[in-house]
Amino acid sequence: MKQPEAEPDSGIPKAVDTQLIESLAELVIRFGLSEIEYANGDLKVRIARMASPANVQPAAVQLQHKVVNAVPSPSARQPDGPGTVKSPMVGTAYLRPSPDVPPFVEIGTQVKTGDKLLLVEAMKTFNEILAHRAGVVTSILVDDGQPVEYGQPLLIIE
Repeated sequence: MKQPEAEPDSGIPKAVDTQLIESLAELVIRFGLSEIEYANGDLKVRIARMASPANVQPAAVQLQHKVVNAVPSPSARQPDGPGTVKSPMVGTAYLRPSPDVPPFVEIGTQVKTGDKLLLVEAMKTFNEILAHRAGVVTSILVDDGQPVEYGQPLLIIE
């Protein structure tokens, strides 16, 4: 059986829909997934974020047994300054204590050291994420109910 020719400089066979791969990679990033798989007949595509204990590496696309670089994970593109509040665990981030009340903080909120910023739920336990410094919340990097990974930036206090 003849193998499909590769696209120039990509290493991806012509028979592979690169738009599909890019769309799946975007879904992994947008929803904070660790991986996603797609199968249609003989075509099988698996896209996964590769993580090491020290940091999160760029996402990778695995096509059959071949790995091709894809879009970097959101945490790889976020600032990593002294005001960055990172997730201490894998779980689900919640910006408010319940759906019918305002969020703990919003962009522009003045916070003091020890103020509650958000919750990360892991294994049915809600863990308070507290401000490690005083300042103003300048960015919120997660959505309410979004899955988060260990070390992922959640918000920035300047």
